[in-house]
Amino acid sequence: MRVLVSGGSSGIGASASLRIAEAALARGEQPMIAVSGLTANARQDEVVRSIQSMGGKAIALTGDLGDPDVPGQLVTVVVDEFGGLDALVANAGIANPGALKDLSLEDWDGMFSVNLRGAWLLAKASYPHLKDSRGSACFTSSMSGQLPHAGSGAYSPTKAALTMLAQTLALEWAPDGIRVNVVSPGMTRTQMTEQMYLDPEVKKAREEIIPLSKIGDPMDIANVIEFLVSPLAGYVTGQDVCVDGGFSKSILSHIPGRPSSKF
Repeated sequence: MRVLVSGGSSGIGASASLRIAEAALARGEQPMIAVSGLTANARQDEVVRSIQSMGGKAIALTGDLGDPDVPGQLVTVVVDEFGGLDALVANAGIANPGALKDLSLEDWDGMFSVNLRGAWLLAKASYPHLKDSRGSACFTSSMSGQLPHAGSGAYSPTKAALTMLAQTLALEWAPDGIRVNVVSPGMTRTQMTEQMYLDPEVKKAREEIIPLSKIGDPMDIANVIEFLVSPLAGYVTGQDVCVDGGFSKSILSHIPGRPSSKF
């Protein structure tokens, strides 16, 4: 199982790298995981060592996906190192909250260059290799790409576009035997959001509006990513799986005077 995970050095990407390696070993396959991040860091090294200690092969890669030359370079290194590619996990993304009326052109373009263009270029560079392996791709979007999120700046627009990109690729690549799916995390506790959840009132208030009454863990998302790129999802393509503890489907429960799922 030869996999490139962008944004793999922390949070959801790090958990996905580990989970994919574990599952491959359980199937009797040799995991070869390229853990890619913006810059080298201790967590990335830890993920690589963990995969190697399982008996898999792992390499650490770095590069800014906002640079249009980087996605192709990353794929080239992975294919040279692993001899091909079975799955792409396009997980890297950035956020810069703010009102759209106040957003600078630089911030708008910056988020689109990483969250959307970077993912597209990774997929484009991966295509011939995924065609050879009849592989798969999974894009990490967000529930904020399914529903408008005021104050998120360009984040919601980039994630909505990312989901449509992936679903369009799913149709275009299906004749080549390549599956493409999306995972859309809900409220998840990662390094990026940790500061918010250190406030016990914020954490409690968020848990109270999630039907499963808990904030997501990166491994909750990683489990779905692993499934979507695995043989178990061999007849699944073009899907957007929202992993949010039921939150996005609970809006009617918050209308005063209506029945609630909480008693």
